[in-house]
Amino acid sequence: MGLKQAAADASSDAKKRRRVGFSDIDVGIEANDCIQIFLVSSEEEANAASGFCINPVDLNQFFGEDGKIYGYKDLKITISLSSISFHAYADIKFQSTSEGAKGITELKPALQKIFGESLVENKEDFHQTFSMESCYIRTSMSYGEVIHCKASQGHDNKSNNHLESEANTVERQVIRMAVNSLPVGQLYSRLVPLVLLLVDGGSPIDIMDPRWEIYLLVQKTPGDADPRLLGFAAAYRFYRYPDSSRLRISQILVLPPYQGQGHGRYLLEALHAVAISENVYDLTIEEPSEYLQHVRSCIDILQLLDFDPVQIAVNSAVSHLTQGDLSKGTSKLQLEPPASVAENVRKNLKINKKQFLQCWEVLIYLALDPVDQFMENYVTFISERTKTDILGKDSGTAGKRVIDVPNDYDNDTAFVMFLTKAGGGDSVEIDKSQTNQEEALRQLVDERLKEIKSIAQKVSSHRV
Repeated sequence: MGLKQAAADASSDAKKRRRVGFSDIDVGIEANDCIQIFLVSSEEEANAASGFCINPVDLNQFFGEDGKIYGYKDLKITISLSSISFHAYADIKFQSTSEGAKGITELKPALQKIFGESLVENKEDFHQTFSMESCYIRTSMSYGEVIHCKASQGHDNKSNNHLESEANTVERQVIRMAVNSLPVGQLYSRLVPLVLLLVDGGSPIDIMDPRWEIYLLVQKTPGDADPRLLGFAAAYRFYRYPDSSRLRISQILVLPPYQGQGHGRYLLEALHAVAISENVYDLTIEEPSEYLQHVRSCIDILQLLDFDPVQIAVNSAVSHLTQGDLSKGTSKLQLEPPASVAENVRKNLKINKKQFLQCWEVLIYLALDPVDQFMENYVTFISERTKTDILGKDSGTAGKRVIDVPNDYDNDTAFVMFLTKAGGGDSVEIDKSQTNQEEALRQLVDERLKEIKSIAQKVSSHRV
């Protein structure tokens, strides 16, 4: 970690001339505004700060309550994070320091909150890691087992020459390893900064707990002696009485330079294959982001479309939806999947019930033909399901229920409150102390419909 202070340009005479008055108040600078982080793969990229610039979720969280750095003029921090060994080096530059009311922020402890022991203080030592630890990922892979492997053509796959095509073949592997072994624990410790920087609310796992597993996604390219780390996942095995386990994905991350290329989907598919082959009770994801949930649903729906028991149930539900008028009270129960089907899906595909019910809405949409002709009934179906999610199955129970809703003003205070009428069956009375509740509910339905259509479009494109 290097600190450099620019030379002062003021003359000695200027230093002697002092005006009586108050010094400027140090308002500080937000960490997000003065820190840049680059993922670099060579010493040359580190020197030129020309690697891949990553956008952290929020750097302010590591610098005090207000997220600001105090006591520096013209502060600029450039951090190089090696994609070879995952060491980091911080180049810190500033014009001058002055101790105001809030003092001078200690930068090293704050940066160590993020990078820990991976933070290298000397620039030359950091540069040496590119040669001394060039085999780091390959060595780490030796502590695990390959559970998934897929070969594909590289960027030059237009060649008609068989030998050239073979030379351009790249291979993706997923390697599973137990995190409680010392070398794997050290590897994960070097990956923790990526979790802290890129995963909203991300935190390290307990590397001493043997129930944690790490899954590395690597790519081998002809001509490159060492594989490239594309991403990783951390999963936990929960015991389930009497003799089973549940596999929960706690962290999954594709490195920024490789995002949007299908690597996350490949890693998820590999984890799903593990769940099925090892016959765990089910596979779940801890608090997935909207995008991760989208990818997960696409993967699950493609499997469900090829699962005969589900298709029989979908056809039955669609038959009822297209023949009746749901707005006039046609039974909604006939549109829900039978409990036996949900259990069958859980046993065979390891998709838990909550996830299956979300996929069910997309499966119904995909089966409507033509979809526009039955859209009114479908919207009613989704509206009733959304209302049930808010009120619970027994909407006649007295009391209030609250659901957060998005708005354009303050996400922390946005909510809708509903009152259920005593003995009123499915009837719902909106709490009169809250305005525009029906519009808020309609907004939730519209957002869900938008997501359903987006997933359906993606799934359809994969089946062509």
